Amino acid sequence: MEIILIQDVPNLGFKDDIVTVKDGYGANYLIPKGLAILALPSEKKKLAETMKQRAYKEEKVKKDAEKLAEKLRDIEVKIGAKVGTSGKIFGSVNALQIAEAIKEQYDIEVDRKRIVVDGDAVKELGVYTAKINLHKEVRFDIKFEVVGE
Repeated sequence: MEIILIQDVPNLGFKDDIVTVKDGYGANYLIPKGLAILALPSEKKKLAETMKQRAYKEEKVKKDAEKLAEKLRDIEVKIGAKVGTSGKIFGSVNALQIAEAIKEQYDIEVDRKRIVVDGDAVKELGVYTAKINLHKEVRFDIKFEVVGE
């Protein structure tokens, strides 16, 4: 029996894969549980069109991410923080503060969820790097400096 998976199924395949399974497994488990549908010719056409549209959208998202990466690649962000007498900052610098600093200094919007600070939380003055994951294929490092206010 040939079926199209609607969801990822462990040890079988991923969403939108066309797989061949035994008749009983497909008819008694996968289809009733809503994990798959029969791979009829009309369903295969729908799947092909969906995959084509998804590929087009994915390519557009990737190109937008690459354009944003080019803007961000060589910038250096300065983040001000209140400093104690020992040189340690009060609190720590996180992805939200980095995203706000990029927006404020360069007028470029970056989602804070896409920023990953290397190592533990930044608790001292100095120059650090953070990874920005704009797309699964578009990743790069950005330097930021924590300065005392």
